[in-house]
Amino acid sequence: MGGERSSAGSFTKRTADETRYWDKVRSVVDGYSGDVARQAMPRWAEIARAEQLPPQGDWRSWLLIGGRGSGKTRAGAEWVRALAMGETPFASGPHTRIALIAETLGDAREVMIEGESGLKAVCFTEAPTYEASRRRLVFPNGAVAQIFSSEDPDSVRGYQFDAAWGDELGKWVKAEETFDNLMLALRLGEKPRVLFTTTPRPVPVLERLMAEPGTAVQRMRTADNVANLAPGFMAAMEARYGGTRLGRQELDGEMLSAREDALFERDTIERGRVKAPPPLGRIVVAIDPPATSTQKSDACGIVAAGRDGTGVIYVLADRSLRGAKPPQWAKAAVALYDRLGADRIVAEVNQGGDMVEAVLRTVRADIPVECVRASRGKWVRAEPVAALYEQGKVRHVGLFRELEDEMADFGPDGLSGGRSPDRLDALVWAVTALSGLEAVPRIRAF
Repeated sequence: MGGERSSAGSFTKRTADETRYWDKVRSVVDGYSGDVARQAMPRWAEIARAEQLPPQGDWRSWLLIGGRGSGKTRAGAEWVRALAMGETPFASGPHTRIALIAETLGDAREVMIEGESGLKAVCFTEAPTYEASRRRLVFPNGAVAQIFSSEDPDSVRGYQFDAAWGDELGKWVKAEETFDNLMLALRLGEKPRVLFTTTPRPVPVLERLMAEPGTAVQRMRTADNVANLAPGFMAAMEARYGGTRLGRQELDGEMLSAREDALFERDTIERGRVKAPPPLGRIVVAIDPPATSTQKSDACGIVAAGRDGTGVIYVLADRSLRGAKPPQWAKAAVALYDRLGADRIVAEVNQGGDMVEAVLRTVRADIPVECVRASRGKWVRAEPVAALYEQGKVRHVGLFRELEDEMADFGPDGLSGGRSPDRLDALVWAVTALSGLEAVPRIRAF
């Protein structure tokens, strides 16, 4: 079918079982009474692209990697609908216990269930009912699809399923724990299976899943689905992102494990990740203000970090804002300063000069502000910070996805697509300020 080869075998053509399956789907569709119902329900087997249909082989996990708007959600919804209605070639009846997992509960409901390509949209004649209080979708035949959030991995405990659909695995908040709990819950039925639909991100759980023997991998590009996208969308995206790392990942669906010339390595960041910091002797909040405050402008980088008694620096928070006016980002920075009990705010003044300090003092007149000015290029300023990461002297307290994406994409020519590394700039100022400071006697618990 899709031309991708995985450990589950080659699926360049349909098997006899698959042919019988799609014949059954057509017969089910033809069995609906009423011309209106038959005309309203498209025949997925006939309109779907090959890579949107389940691969052949004895796979346990189907990983569908695609660019934005490539048709991943429609494929996932159609697959779950077929499972719930018993229209699959590898089971004797419906799958009655199905898990739906997204980054957040809101995503699960708004995208997987009620979105334009979600489960309600593909069930034309017998729509399932969403029970908000119980966080589940009930099909007319009694099959149940329960929704979960990657923010709460333990919520999956206690359940058991015969199938599952996980959306945007690359964006899951607590990916490792949620993934493990889901796989342990797939223990019902004749052949429990799971589909993951995702835009590619070089995160460990996704890379490991791709390498597992029981995973069938298929890929899709945004351009493959151009017939279902707004006129001019692809042309505009190609003009802006064509040939860039961002375009290759978000449009072409390429898994870019790491930028070869990146200054920071994801593996190094991952090795230094901790759940909580030790007592810290000094904490700073660093600000990299934008040149303008329009919605399309660069973000205002706001990053906090602390230093323990041994000299190890812990990144504590990323509260960067896009499109914020000076009073807004100043309030956000001071609020973070207060929440962490920080010692000072470090602010770059290249863009705003005295205005940066002045706007901070309108929020808090006596707040300690250290103004810094960049006299060297971003790469040169970031090199000593990268060296501290390699030495294990900088660690992240939790996950900072957008900040870490900038770090892993930062090369000698900056970020892909000419974007400004605002979060990274703020990080560099914070770590630089702390790396030259001596530990002070007082100790606080974070």
